[in-house]
Parts: sequence; C-alpha cells; structure tokens
Amino acid sequence: MEVKAGELLDKINYPSDLKLLNESDLEKVSQELRQYIIDVVSVNGGHFGASLGVVELSVALHYVLNTPYDQLVWDVGHQAYGHKILTGRRPKFHTNRLYKGISGFPKRAESEYDTFGVGHSSTSISAALGMAVASHYKGETDRQHVAVIGDGAMTAGLAFEALNHAGIENTNLLVILNDNCMSIDPNVGALKEYLTRIATSRPYNKFRDDISHVLGKISELGPNAHKTIKKIEKSIKGTLLKESNLFEALNFRYFGPIDGHDIKQLVKVLKDLRNIPGPKILHCVTVKGKGYALAEKDQTKWHAPGLFDKITGEITKSGNDKPQPPKYQDVFGLTIVELAEVNPKIMGVTPAMPSGSSLNIMMKAMPKRAFDVGIAEQHAVTFSAGLATQGMLPFCNIYSSFMQRAYDQVIHDVAIQKLNVVFCLDRAGMAGADGATHHGAFDLAYMRCIPNMIVSAPMNEEELRNLMYTAQQDNMGPFSIRYPRGNGVMQHWRQPMKAIPIGKGRKLCDGEEVAILTIGHIGNEAVKARLELSAEGINPAHYDMRFVKPIDEELLHEVFSKYKKIVTIEDGCKQGGMGSAVLEFMADHRYSATVIRLGIPDQFIEHGDQKELWAECGYDAASIVATIKKLAIGMITDSMAC
Repeated sequence: MEVKAGELLDKINYPSDLKLLNESDLEKVSQELRQYIIDVVSVNGGHFGASLGVVELSVALHYVLNTPYDQLVWDVGHQAYGHKILTGRRPKFHTNRLYKGISGFPKRAESEYDTFGVGHSSTSISAALGMAVASHYKGETDRQHVAVIGDGAMTAGLAFEALNHAGIENTNLLVILNDNCMSIDPNVGALKEYLTRIATSRPYNKFRDDISHVLGKISELGPNAHKTIKKIEKSIKGTLLKESNLFEALNFRYFGPIDGHDIKQLVKVLKDLRNIPGPKILHCVTVKGKGYALAEKDQTKWHAPGLFDKITGEITKSGNDKPQPPKYQDVFGLTIVELAEVNPKIMGVTPAMPSGSSLNIMMKAMPKRAFDVGIAEQHAVTFSAGLATQGMLPFCNIYSSFMQRAYDQVIHDVAIQKLNVVFCLDRAGMAGADGATHHGAFDLAYMRCIPNMIVSAPMNEEELRNLMYTAQQDNMGPFSIRYPRGNGVMQHWRQPMKAIPIGKGRKLCDGEEVAILTIGHIGNEAVKARLELSAEGINPAHYDMRFVKPIDEELLHEVFSKYKKIVTIEDGCKQGGMGSAVLEFMADHRYSATVIRLGIPDQFIEHGDQKELWAECGYDAASIVATIKKLAIGMITDSMAC
C-alpha cells in the first residue's frame, strides 16, 4: 500500500533535491520524514524504532555530505529507512521487506548510495576505514567517510578491532555513535555505563558546548597551535570526566555528546567536522522510537512490531482467533527453565537477543543463571566454554545466521576440547523478511563437518523439548539443536520430556516405491504433501532423521534396501547438508538409488515470508507433491537426480 509523503518530502527524490532547501526547512523535512516512516511501517510492517531515532541525523548527513561520492556506511541497517527514502527509493518504499520488493537493509546492488551491504551488526567502522584507506591511496583527499554505529553494535569485538586500527591511519574517517541505550533489548555492559557517565556529566557537557566550534577554526592559527590546543582539550576532557576518554585513548578526536534530534546543531557540527583531519568520533544521544510515544516507552516491543494502528497503537494480530501453536523460541524459553529447576548445572547465554530467543524468561526466573553478553557472539561461545570447564552446562542461544560469526570459537574453544555446550540455533532455515543476511541456511552444513559435534533438528515442539532434555545429560559434548523462526504445529506440546537415543531417527510411516527423508520442522510440509499424494494413490514412506550427525545408519540401510527412489528435504543449503550426508552414506555403502535433494540452492535467497521462500526454493508442500509425482511416474531419471 503506497502512502503519500509530506509537502517538502514529496519534492525530495535524491540528496541533490534536499540540498536545494534552506537550513530552516530541515526541521519540517525531518517531521515529514518521521511521519512518512510511521505511515508506511504501520500498514506494511518492518523495523520501526531504530529509524525513527535517526531521522534528523539522516537528513543532516545527506544535507552536509556529498553522497554518494562521500561514503556513508550504516551499521546493521535497522536505522536506514530514512536514508533509503532520501536516496531514490521513496516510490518503492511501500514494498520494503516484501517478496520481490526492496530490501530492509542497505544493499549495494540496490543503490549506489548503499555503500556497504549490512544486516549483521558492528561492521560499519571496518568497512568505512577500508574505503577511507583506499581513497587515501588513490589521492581522493576531498572524500569523506562516515560510519554510523549504535552503542549496542559498539559492544562487538569487531568494532573495537576497527577503532584500534583506525586510530593509526591518517584518513578522513568520522564515526558517529548513535547512543540510545538500545540494540533490540536494552544494552548491557561496561561500555553502556561509560557512555551514560559521559552523557550525564554536567561539567563536561557545559564544557563541550563550545569546544567543537573552537577546534573547527583553530587550523587558521597554524599546526603548532593546533597540536597545543588538542593537548589542552584532551586534558580538560579527562579532568572533567574524572577518567580517561576511551576513544581518545585510541587516537580518535572525540566530540559530544550532542542532541541527535537537534537538526540545526547536527548540521553545524557536521560542517565543522569536515574541516578537522584524522579519525574523529561524534557522540549523538538519541531516543529509539522518537516521535511515536508508544515506541519511545517500550523500545523493545516496537523494534519491529509488525502491522499496527498508528492512531491507537494496537498491533495487528496475525491469523485467526483460534488458539495458535507456540513459537519455537517460547518453547525453548519455557523448557530451559523447567530443566534448570531440576538440573543446577544449566545456565543460559545469549548475545543481545534475550527477547528474540525468549531467554528473558530464564533471566527473570533465574537472574544469576542467565546472561545477556551484548552483541558479542564470539565471546558468548567462549564464555560458554569457560562455564563448561567448571562443570556448568551452558545453553548458548544464538540465531543460526549470527552463529557464523563465532565459528572459530565453536571449533577451537568448544569442539576440540569436547566441552558440554548446547548450541540452540534459533531462526534456522528461511528467516523471512530480513532476507539473505538473516536466513539460517548453513548451520547443518557447517556444524556437520566439526568433529565431536552432535547435530540435530526437531520436527515439532515436543521433539525440541526432548532434544533439550537429551542434550543436558552428562558428558554429551558439543550439541547443536536448530529450529526455525515462528510457530510450531502442536497445541498440546508440554508433555513430559524423554531422552532420544543419539543419532536415531524415526519412521513416521511406511510406503511404496518412494521414501521421503526430512530433517527438522520442514518435515511438516512433507506430512501435508503425503496426505495429498495418498488421495491420488501415491504412498511414499516418510522418515524423520532428527540427527544429521551422527546420522542413523541403521535407518538408512533400511531405506536403501527397500526403496530405489529417495527424496531428501531440508530447510537449509543442499551443499553439505542432510541430503549430502545421505549421498555420502549411499556411496560409502555402494547402494544405488535415484536421490533427489530438496533444499536451499547454491545462491543467496532474498526476502519474503517463509512460505513464499520455501516455494521459491522448491520444498513447500506443493513442490514436494510435484517432485514425488514426477519421480513416481519416471519423469525424473538417474541423470537428472541430485
């Protein structure tokens, strides 16, 4: 649904149009841009609070910078809606995050104004520094490079690694710290406390009101005066804060904190900073959800609320009024508390996703046994390993896509040492509207190749509980459980838990001619397909593998001895996944069969809802029916298989 823009915003298609306006018009542009985001997101969905918090900053940056020649890198991308609207995509913004529409994140293939593709946090400083060094090498001394990073994203090790390097490079790099005390959930850790002390220090804030303007003019007095004033400035800042400035210790010129919603001040400061050489950091204090009272009050809820009534704030409920099966994440959150009540060794760990993973349930019930470590997936894994060395049993809950960031730690710190760490990989498979950066396409493949790792996936909520119960038994070693975003399939899921033999699948039904092998939740699509096929007289067998590693060889011997036509189905990449494991077994044991693998093809899949993407990749119920029909009547030959 397309939404009308305001009087001034309607005339802005690109930053060049914005620059034609007087500075006095920018406040009205900001108001119209904020209202436009509210209007569109309320009826089309998407990320909400983060972009509202940087409306003035988005306008000021494109007003002052010469984009796209000047390089502007947005960290994560949740905050980039205003940027997209101002850079040629307002006519398409109503398609944001919809199937075949524009991406919810900056994307290089979509616009020259999107200088770096993002989705995972904390990459902006590294990317912008790389651009700045390249520009310096090419002699582009007039080119500016700006990274906009949130205080939540600043907790990641990658951000500190980039700051450490940037401090020794003489480049035109400006890091803008968007400080709103939030990522998706409230920020945690010492950095948050440090930034709060800066933002609330009255003597320091009185001093900094004039310092940036003075420094902007000091170059007129010559290089020696510039160095002297710089030392004085650094000394005064340290004295007023009663501690050393973290950023200046890394050789960054620090400016702020300033009000990130004061458009006039933002424009003035950004113009001044253009004339100050070397690495700089501008600390902007903003409010996530600014301009929409409900979003300001409950910033976690309004991070990405879905569709809502912009007047009443009522969030539209999906589906019908009938009771719905629970979300897998909630089954995890409730089950880990049940297990921890009985097993005192269990602890919960998540990197900045307590509400997204539902570990917040345990954090509330057992605050001393559940930890949000900030946006720091590598630390989350090695911290879990440390807990395990002392006899604890950590359940480390990380989205499948984000676990990729800690792969070395999984191998080096957990698997080599055969430590008892349970990895609960949420959002496995197609994650939906967040697209390629968030799909959990690879975990079955990248976990399966690690020695000592048990790799599993439940088909439903009861199986998730049973796998969690199994994983918390003594001396299991590294144990991976993956499950998708969204709801399960069982109304009455809270049954007594029981252990599952490691590496044992289950036969759901016998059949004729064709065998279906599935792993995880996508097996429910195969159940739907089998019902439709049975009505047409085609009766394939169905096996739920449950484990990719160790794979159930006894079950596979049964399958290959009985069936010559086999279809494997997984909500994950075909290369190296469950289907590949079945082919390896077939080759190792010299079986001969026609094997069709259904799963995510060897390409990055864009955004859309899960069912649309399953269909696009050819493993929704309808696609399964079509594949098995062709296989059953011989339309697929051995040469076409795999």
